[in-house]
Amino acid sequence: MADFPLPNASHDLAGRVALVTGASSGLGERFARVLAAQGAAVALCARRIERLEALAEEIEEAGGNALPVQMDAMDADALVAAVDAAEAEFGTVDILVNNAGIPDAKRAHKMPVDLVDRVLGINVRAPWLLSTEVAKRLIDAKKPGNIVNISSTAHYRYDGGGAALYAVSKTAIARMTETLSTEWAFANINVNAIAPGMFVSEMTDGMFERIGDPREWVARKRVPVPAQLDSTLLYLCGPSSECVTGAVIKVDDGQSARMKM
Repeated sequence: MADFPLPNASHDLAGRVALVTGASSGLGERFARVLAAQGAAVALCARRIERLEALAEEIEEAGGNALPVQMDAMDADALVAAVDAAEAEFGTVDILVNNAGIPDAKRAHKMPVDLVDRVLGINVRAPWLLSTEVAKRLIDAKKPGNIVNISSTAHYRYDGGGAALYAVSKTAIARMTETLSTEWAFANINVNAIAPGMFVSEMTDGMFERIGDPREWVARKRVPVPAQLDSTLLYLCGPSSECVTGAVIKVDDGQSARMKM
C-alpha cells in the first residue's frame, strides 16, 4: 500500500500548466489567480485582452507565471491556437478550467437563432473542443491531467425565469463531464465539474439588475463571492482528488433549499 501523508490534501500545483477560459472577469479571473498562487503557470484566455494583460501583470508581480491569450470561444481555430500558445510558453497543458459562458436572459420562444448559436457555441461547443484538444495532447505525451468544467445549479432546477437554454447548456456540461471522464479514465485524465449556485459575478450583476436583490429569496440571505469556490477548485485540480473523476459538485450555499425565482 502506498504511503500517503496525513491528511492527503495537497493543493501544490508547482510545475503544472493551467488554461482558464473566461479569465478576464468574475469566476474565471478568481480561478486564474488561485491556480497561480498555488504554483501553476496559467494561460489566461478571453476576448478582452486588456483585462488579461492587467491580470497577468498582477499575477507576475505576486510571483506567479501568467500568459494573456486573446481567444473568441466561438472560433474553433482560436481554441486550438490558445492551447498552442500555452504549450509554447509553459509546456503541455495539464489543467483545463472550462469557465467561459454566457446567459440567454430570454424566453425560449423569443430567442433569435444567433443567440441560440452563441449560447450553445460558448457554453457547450467550446468546452467540448478545448477538452478534446487538451486530452489529445495529454494522451500523446502520456501525462495525466485535470479538466474542470463549470456547470450550474440550473442543471438541477429551472423555475421559468427566462434562462431555459442556459439551463440546457449546463446540463450538457454535466453530462459531458460524466462521459469524458469515462472516455479518458485509461489515460488518468480526471474530468469533473463544479455546479455553482448564484455567486457575485458580472453575469449575475446583470441578472440582479433585472430581478432585484435576491437575498430575500435564499435560505442564508446572502450571495456568496468567488473566493468561496477556491477550495473546490483546488481540490479538483490538485493531487488529493486523484481518484475523483466524473463528479459534478454542487456549491450553492443552500440556495436550492428555498428559492422563489
